[in-house]
Amino acid sequence: GLDGVESGELELERLTACGVEVLNPPRALVAAHDKLLTARALRRAGLPHPRTWLIAEGMPSQAPELPLVLKPRFGSWGRDVVLCTTRKELEAALERAAFRGWFQEHGALAQELVPPQGWDLRIVVAAGRVVGAARRLAAPGEWRTNVALGGHSEPAAAPLLARTLAIAAARAIRADLVGVDLLPTANGYVVAELNGAVDVQPWYRYDGDVYGDAVFELLRSVQDRLAVA
Repeated sequence: GLDGVESGELELERLTACGVEVLNPPRALVAAHDKLLTARALRRAGLPHPRTWLIAEGMPSQAPELPLVLKPRFGSWGRDVVLCTTRKELEAALERAAFRGWFQEHGALAQELVPPQGWDLRIVVAAGRVVGAARRLAAPGEWRTNVALGGHSEPAAAPLLARTLAIAAARAIRADLVGVDLLPTANGYVVAELNGAVDVQPWYRYDGDVYGDAVFELLRSVQDRLAVA
């Protein structure tokens, strides 16, 4: 949700402490859903990601460069994500955000705008391997590609560069199962966001059954870990 990661993190921590093999452990889930932590993890890994600034009440911040995208630290489906092309638009967006609970709790992120191309790639990575991919297209007149905002997704063959980048992004937060959203650029792709609770559709299949392939890869990774242990 916009206010943070849903409850259950403590239970996962307890299971991990008891020796249970947890896929997508708590730290990976938080790193995927907290977009500030995502930005830091991707930067440390040297992966392309829009420059990101934190804007919070009473907290000094470097002035972000325009145009930019203002968004909550948490959440999905494009909720409360605003494109700001002028200083006046940014100030108005911050004034509206000031009344939101999520802004009062976590502040907001300002991210460098990657020029919208009307589409992006969603790649599903399971245990370090690509098991699914789809192209998401924005609705007419909409710059965001979220299906919840009228966009739609269709089957897509992800290029090698995109697959390699998605795997590296999943590795950066040590996620076992994650959706990686890639924005196209003139030189390739940048990682837009990571999703530790990724929606998967049948047409995401890469080589076969996306669901079966994901389960197979996850079970394989667990067996490999147990064998090493």
